[in-house]
Amino acid sequence: MIKARGLARRFRTRGHTVDAVQGVDIDVAPGELVGFLGPNGAGKSTTLRMLTTLLTPTAGEAIVAGCDLLTDPAGVRKRIGYVAQGHGSGESQKVVEEAELQGRFYGLSAAEAKRRTAELFQRLELTELADRTAGALSGGQKRRLDITMGVLHKPELLFLDEPSAGLDPQSRSNLWDHIRALHRDGTTIFLTTHYLDEADALCDRILVIDHGRIVAEGSPDGLKSQVAGDLVRFETDMPSVAAEIAGKVEGAQELHVDGNTVRFRVPRGDTELPALLRALDQADVALMSVQVQRPTLDDVFLTMTGRSLREDAHA
Repeated sequence: MIKARGLARRFRTRGHTVDAVQGVDIDVAPGELVGFLGPNGAGKSTTLRMLTTLLTPTAGEAIVAGCDLLTDPAGVRKRIGYVAQGHGSGESQKVVEEAELQGRFYGLSAAEAKRRTAELFQRLELTELADRTAGALSGGQKRRLDITMGVLHKPELLFLDEPSAGLDPQSRSNLWDHIRALHRDGTTIFLTTHYLDEADALCDRILVIDHGRIVAEGSPDGLKSQVAGDLVRFETDMPSVAAEIAGKVEGAQELHVDGNTVRFRVPRGDTELPALLRALDQADVALMSVQVQRPTLDDVFLTMTGRSLREDAHA
């Protein structure tokens, strides 16, 4: 559904050249739900804008939804849906009119636009809101309207740019269910997000971009398996003795002592923890707390780049 090779974008700003995207290769198969992660300034939004024809690449090529990005941008636009970060609807028009008008823009007949709007309103729980003005909707309701408008013409490929940004947890969870339903129906989805739990929960595969280059690619579990193991952390009033015992655990790595806290990584924290607790008990080491944490996508990024995906997620 997406095949990009050497896609790049260079900007001139204040007399300086900025290589925002430096020759990325992207492959997305039909039916996939692919997440695109990266901190602010990494090239995420620039890449998305190129793939959706909103920005002309400086170099490279791409086939998007079967059409050449450079020679047939109109063909790309006909076959994709795009839900941007900002709301796509107006403020004063009725919700149902806004959706039906979007369908007419894509060439649907009045009857087909009306039928398709009713179908999507039912699925996305907007039916009871049809006669409200778009400006009167809550944030979560507006995002559902945006998605309705993005898929009204039954696109083969849907781009979602930060779809749940700014939503409360309940609205986010509700939106995730709707995205999953679209995916089950066969829609290919390319999703950018700052929420690592969102990428982990929704995506079949993840691409991570940093400084304009793809630095990691794989399934969420596959990427996390590249980190050195589970993080074991415990607090004790005998940290030096506890650290010596922890260092003898098979496969223990990255052992650190910080005040009363001892932490290290081990391939399987859940299986190693019982033996460790017994050894600490036999040495009369009292524990105040114990935690075992599976690797996260942020750990993957930290391991590969030395910095956190979360550092400027909301900058």
